[in-house]
Amino acid sequence: MDDVPPARRRERRPRPSDDDGLAHARLSFLTNESVDHDQVRDAIVASWWRSRQCQVPADRIEVPYFDDLDLDSPLIHSTEPVLRRLGEQLEGQPISLILTDQAGAVLTQRTGDPDLQRHLEGVHLAPGFSYGEQFVGTNGIGTALEGRGAMHVFGHEHYAENLENLACAGVPIHHPISGRTIGAIDLTCWRKDAGKLLVALAKSTAEQIRQALLTTTGIRDLELFQSYLQACQHTSGAVIALNNNVVMMNGRARQALDPDDQSALLTHAAQLLGEDRRSTTVFDLPTGLRVQMHCRRVYGTDRSMSGGVLHIRAFEADEDTPGTGEPPPSRLPPGMVGHTPLWLRCCRDVRACCADGQWVALAGEPGVGKYTLASRMFQWRNPTGRLHTLDAAGASAGWLDAVRRELRNHGADALLIRHVDRLDSTNAAALAAALREVRDGEGGGAPWVAVTVTQPREEAEPNPALAELLDLQARTVHVPPLRYRPEDLRELVPFFLERLSDNGDLSCSPAAMQQLMRSTWPGNITELYRVLKQTTRHRRRSGTIQPSDLPADFHTVTRRPLTQLESMERDAIVKNLNDTRGNKVQAAKLLGISRATIYRKIHDYGIVT
Repeated sequence: MDDVPPARRRERRPRPSDDDGLAHARLSFLTNESVDHDQVRDAIVASWWRSRQCQVPADRIEVPYFDDLDLDSPLIHSTEPVLRRLGEQLEGQPISLILTDQAGAVLTQRTGDPDLQRHLEGVHLAPGFSYGEQFVGTNGIGTALEGRGAMHVFGHEHYAENLENLACAGVPIHHPISGRTIGAIDLTCWRKDAGKLLVALAKSTAEQIRQALLTTTGIRDLELFQSYLQACQHTSGAVIALNNNVVMMNGRARQALDPDDQSALLTHAAQLLGEDRRSTTVFDLPTGLRVQMHCRRVYGTDRSMSGGVLHIRAFEADEDTPGTGEPPPSRLPPGMVGHTPLWLRCCRDVRACCADGQWVALAGEPGVGKYTLASRMFQWRNPTGRLHTLDAAGASAGWLDAVRRELRNHGADALLIRHVDRLDSTNAAALAAALREVRDGEGGGAPWVAVTVTQPREEAEPNPALAELLDLQARTVHVPPLRYRPEDLRELVPFFLERLSDNGDLSCSPAAMQQLMRSTWPGNITELYRVLKQTTRHRRRSGTIQPSDLPADFHTVTRRPLTQLESMERDAIVKNLNDTRGNKVQAAKLLGISRATIYRKIHDYGIVT
């Protein structure tokens, strides 16, 4: 596949006579062949890649249905007259007018042709179904919302083959005050009937809807908008404005604040606006970032409050924060890397339990790093503290005696008990009794206790003794699996490679990193370390890791588990493709199979060449 980023290539709109070439380009992409970029637009190629990464099926339509859509919103009321007038003008024409929400779920649909209506219902392009790009692949609705701009998708440009006889033009609808995307308008017709006017008509309709929304916007929203613009002009920092109807934030706020942090800020600001409290406050956000927020109330000409404008200042990692001598919550112990919100929040929660002496249970899938997180967090906060570790997985007859000795004789400042979920009911009940005894008897003199437990399966039988044991812990912190934080691989991979290389001169190429980030990592951090160790052992201990250095299963994007025989066949194909530098004809000869067979196998196994 061509590795040149789509954004760097010249945009070109295919001519109608290019249909055969476009169809061939789509088929080449789906079978991991090189794409002729003279036949397909860059925006379409980029969308195809996103569709593949979301594992969208190309041979069928699978879309979710929502029965709780808001059909009494200002968007619906403002749009209805515009679409009614346009529908009257297009009466009897084979064109469908579709309104969606900001996620691509269809709110309303008007179609003037019975045949087109039946076809759209057959592909679930109907009210309640979502046509987000992550569900359907490249299409006028989802791709317009993904790209945040007008988008037309004609014929074979669609990712799903069921949509290849359609043409659609979608335009996001932006709120006239806040600028945020609140929906999309889409015009869909048969591919043979499509023309340039389809795109122009969609843009014109979106602008009419924006004007209709503006006429229904209240005077208080406009007053808040003016104050927000003035604040943005006088500061380069993060600015947020809000009232009961509108939320606005500048680019600095969107870049610096995670969505969870944004939600926490808005909740805190709403409380400040509604109460007679000081307008400047310092507090910690869910990701561990500490910020200072100044809230200024905005009053209208009638002296009523129109909302508030927030000025946000984040403290740097090495900067003292008011009222505390503690290290900033966003910092991590040595050897703990990652920056995604889920991971930072987990570390912050364990750190708080350790600081307060609260007993904690760390729950998560095997290999997520529960033991490492608890032990390093304790040692970071207590460099001279004594930590004793016991493993319940190998509990023997004298195992509980060792636990009691540690608890009663204060042999350690902290006790970390691993795999407590592997205890049988008798030992789990006995351990719970021992912990309860020392907690109730020692009070503040008891050591800090942390236990690790593998995330229970939903179908597993409940264990009352284990539940009683976990109830003794003040908190349960869930350690997220690696597949929920793939961006942390950009820090984890260099960290592990530095440990595995002879002189720290081993790096990972961007292409290899992308292949690693596509994996679901069922074994989590432990599996990542094992894969990197295997790669460095069999390839090199200096230089740059390329995609061909990775194990065979990282060269596929298959959506189903493979049998042992299929895995062997896939590995053989990948090896021969690497040996022939991606030449499928030569690889087929080496394997003793036909060219058609290797093409089919590449497609079936999702092998990326």
